[in-house]
Amino acid sequence: MNETTPRQPKKILVVSAHPDPRSLNTALTGFAVEHLRAAGHEVRVSDLYAMKWKATVDADDFPDHPGDERLNVMAASERATLAERLSPDVAAEQEKLRWSDAVILQFPMWWFSTPAILKGWIDRVFTSGFGYGPAVPPPYGEGSALAGRRALVSVTVGARGSAFSDRGIHGALADVLHPLQHGLFWFTGMEALEPFAVSEANDLPEERYAVAVREYGRRLDGLFTDEPVPFRSLVGGDYGRDMRLLPDVEAPGVSGLEMHVRPRG
Repeated sequence: MNETTPRQPKKILVVSAHPDPRSLNTALTGFAVEHLRAAGHEVRVSDLYAMKWKATVDADDFPDHPGDERLNVMAASERATLAERLSPDVAAEQEKLRWSDAVILQFPMWWFSTPAILKGWIDRVFTSGFGYGPAVPPPYGEGSALAGRRALVSVTVGARGSAFSDRGIHGALADVLHPLQHGLFWFTGMEALEPFAVSEANDLPEERYAVAVREYGRRLDGLFTDEPVPFRSLVGGDYGRDMRLLPDVEAPGVSGLEMHVRPRG
């Protein structure tokens, strides 16, 4: 067991989203499961394509919703969540999240985002009253619904790594993944770790795969010990009621989304 691996076994949910069981993403999922279990952890896997996961939110997610009533998704999802009347597939995924101490999202970056099936998992599972909302104090941000959990994005990209840098044509990887790192993980109370990325993934030779899994193994060993991304605090006085950084919050030398991360070091 790696020195940084905690002695206390943890519970980890891996959510995998690739249509081909022979893919790099499937191989990385399998590696993560084997590595974590070898370290003594419990692991569950939601393989969304194998599960034939329904990617769209609709009234079927809320069996008690009146057919003649306009579907207000936030309100309907909260009612169904609190009444424990969500569709069984959504309820099962929520239970996995409640069970977990950490969540890993494994996916290929398609058009600068997740595959639609993974976005659909997020849309359907993180309902109001479960992941956020008036029924969950605080309604969002640090300390909210899923507080105490770690979260890691493991993503493959076809482009070279330099294309996702500060001067890269696609922008910094942290900015591209901000909707997940901050908009999903931080918003629901989870601690987001720095993402793990494999670049030039469309044609990865065996020697580069070996390097990638060694690095991924190191990141998995630090799942509960590595420092999370230090996003600024919603309740700690960094933001006003308008959800903007207060004028006296200093962000020297940075702009854009990086302003919402506290200076490191």
